[in-house]
Amino acid sequence: MSEENGRNDEELHGSTAVSGMYENWFLDYASYVIMERAVPAIEDGLKPVQRRILHALKEMDDGRFNKVANIIGSTMQYHPHGDASIADAIVNLGQKNLLIETQGNWGDVRTGDSAAAPRYIEARLSKFALEVVYNPQTTEWQLSYDGRKKEPVTFPVKFPLLLAQGVEGIAVGLSTKIMPHNFCEILQGAINTLKGKKVTLYPDFQTGGKIDITDYNDGKRGGKVRIRAKIEELDPKTLVIKDIPYGTTTSSLIESIIKANDKGKIKIKKVIDNTAKDIEVLVQLAPNTSPDITIDALYAFTDCEVSISPNACVIHEEKPQFLGASDLLKHSVDQTVDLLRQELEIKRGELMEKILFSSLEKIFIENRIYRDIEECETWEAVLETIDKGLDPYKPQFYREITQEDIIRLTEIRIKRISKFDTFKADELMRKLEEELKETEYHLEHLTDFAIAYYQNLLDKYGKGRERKTEIANFDTISASVVAANNAKLYVNRTDGFIGYGLKKDEFVCDCSDIDDIIVFRKDGVCQVTRIQDKVFVGKNIIHVGVFKKGDERMTYNMCYVDSKSGRTMIKRFQVLSVTRDREYDLTKGGKGSKVLYFSANPNGEAETITVYLTAASKARKKVFDFEFADIEIKGRGAGGNILTKYPVRKIQFKAAGVSTLGGLDMWYDEVVGRLNTDERGNYLGNFKPEDQIIVFYKDGSYELTSFEITNRYEPSQVLALQKFEPEQPVNAIHYDGDNKTYYVKRFMVETSTQNKRFSFVTESKSSKLVFASNTAATRAKVTYKEGRSKSTTEMDLSEIVDVKGWKAIGNKCPVQNVQEAQLIVEEPKKEAEVDIEGLKDSIKSEVEEEENQLGLFGGGKKEDNPS
Repeated sequence: MSEENGRNDEELHGSTAVSGMYENWFLDYASYVIMERAVPAIEDGLKPVQRRILHALKEMDDGRFNKVANIIGSTMQYHPHGDASIADAIVNLGQKNLLIETQGNWGDVRTGDSAAAPRYIEARLSKFALEVVYNPQTTEWQLSYDGRKKEPVTFPVKFPLLLAQGVEGIAVGLSTKIMPHNFCEILQGAINTLKGKKVTLYPDFQTGGKIDITDYNDGKRGGKVRIRAKIEELDPKTLVIKDIPYGTTTSSLIESIIKANDKGKIKIKKVIDNTAKDIEVLVQLAPNTSPDITIDALYAFTDCEVSISPNACVIHEEKPQFLGASDLLKHSVDQTVDLLRQELEIKRGELMEKILFSSLEKIFIENRIYRDIEECETWEAVLETIDKGLDPYKPQFYREITQEDIIRLTEIRIKRISKFDTFKADELMRKLEEELKETEYHLEHLTDFAIAYYQNLLDKYGKGRERKTEIANFDTISASVVAANNAKLYVNRTDGFIGYGLKKDEFVCDCSDIDDIIVFRKDGVCQVTRIQDKVFVGKNIIHVGVFKKGDERMTYNMCYVDSKSGRTMIKRFQVLSVTRDREYDLTKGGKGSKVLYFSANPNGEAETITVYLTAASKARKKVFDFEFADIEIKGRGAGGNILTKYPVRKIQFKAAGVSTLGGLDMWYDEVVGRLNTDERGNYLGNFKPEDQIIVFYKDGSYELTSFEITNRYEPSQVLALQKFEPEQPVNAIHYDGDNKTYYVKRFMVETSTQNKRFSFVTESKSSKLVFASNTAATRAKVTYKEGRSKSTTEMDLSEIVDVKGWKAIGNKCPVQNVQEAQLIVEEPKKEAEVDIEGLKDSIKSEVEEEENQLGLFGGGKKEDNPS
């Protein structure tokens, strides 16, 4: 059979020749290895596996160390190539001591010792990484390989990371090898680039040694560097190697020396490795051997000198390109300037919005526009009245005043109106305007701002990163040693010592050695100090614990005797911010005052105590109870309330109390997709620890999440986000792509798994969710299309369909071509009237005359209406 006939037979039977497979598939495989595995991207200097590790670390970041095994597991959500490759990449990043802070045995690049198993070592992001690598507002995102999560395409890195860390990779048909450079010199080079000066960068290595950069050629292909170990003559019979060449280890170096000796190239007697904190390899010479000749021989025949050819290949504009070190620096500087511009523009927009609303608030309160809404009987009338009152001032704003702005004005609390301070408001606006002016100045002088940014990095992180490799201009990147290990806190109350080294004393709690510790003493003094192995904080300690700055839930209850008056005082207070190692007196300041009772309450609990007076006191009742709930929580400097003026024998705990602090008010900012407690966006409600959030997505799925502020929601995908009401059904209107029909369905949420999406519409690609709500309200205002015109109607979803299973398709919607739907809150007029009445009541208390004029008491006199 001829070759042509054979090929035709293969084609007829649907088979493909091996040569065809090779031609069609090998190029795809090569492209994948180059783009997605071995070669770093120029934008952030990271390979995909490194980028995914850093993304997983950021998602896990809470300031504490994480087991590397856990980091690997989190990274596998984004990296589909097994745990071994991830583990090796994490160790590689950790050993560079730039982006990751490490804890445990991470091996040693000098000796070649491998790291301990992932379950034994820990890591977290360094402060440097948190500052220069991450910014979700300027990050481009993509779906992970399985489409379940999102990951960055590249990080918005504002630092030449590729030059600082260096990289090696072998792909199909090409390789990359970029030398690491000195941290400080890179930053100085970036500054000089912005100043228009010529910059030349040379490599520098953690392992030290000496480097010849004569043929470096800016790190491009064709260049090379020669690196030598530092060899000194200890005595006529002994040489000592103190630094080794980049890419070698003490083990490989010793092995190469032994091999050279076995081949007769050099004559040595013995090699001893004394490496510990510093490298020290002793080479004992054979009798009658010249030390100088042996040093030359070591350079010539062993790994005491190596030659490395750099090859700076990176992914640029979606293809591999070969660039030089100066090109990489220039690209990074340009990218950093652009990123700084984006961040400044974002900041400017936020400041302009703050100024606008502050101005609106001031106008609303100072011009008493809130009084004009007293006689309004509908919500629409309230909005219209406020809008009309703002008309004379609208030209001064940089944009139009929207209904959302007006609604925010109606949400201002009466307490805020009554306590409004024009001076403070003007001061706040002046500060915002100054900050805006400064931001605009930085935008106009972007180059100077970028120079200052690089200089700040140099001042902040440059210390301790001195050059290690001799020759010319550059240091090796030094590892910054961060003492941040998990530890246990102990206390010696009598002698006044705390620390993690007092293992024979009283154990307090687990902590980190980067934590601050708060201490309360019998004399009423409070102090915050950084934890150490052992530190003196004063005798007679009554309480010690980990201090969390700004913790508004932690409340301290205390009773003390004031030495000046002899009275026993009682107080509840919080310690939100302090100066470290400064002593704060919690009493009225009298010398000799002492604490009789003290408790720390993580959630503002208010217990009941029993007070025992002395037998000689003149009080009739010598034993009585007191509840801390009866007094307010104030600052630490408050003197407190008088508990009793009589001498107190002792105070005892009687009964535990409940928290006097309410839940946490949460808002959702639809623009950035973030939760907040700053009253930005839609108010979600008051959250207690057990509460959850339910998110409805436009694709017809829902997800339960916690209410952590670190949560991030993609605004373009979210249809509605609400506080989850487990006792209420979900009311939804959805479009079924198979039937091309709009349906109404109601179902109970039966799942409890957090951070997992569950779809409740059909799987058709065109199926979508139009409306969803998880509140008691069931009425909705529906906008639908009839021909070319739009119409609206109100419908009660509970009358259209009963509560069924979440898989049920539901009942057909009474109207089709639904464009949107909005929830109608139950009895909106009554709620509006309540809000208006509340505003009226506040005004009544201040302006008696207006109360009667407005007829707020049904036409009668105030005395006739005690209600």
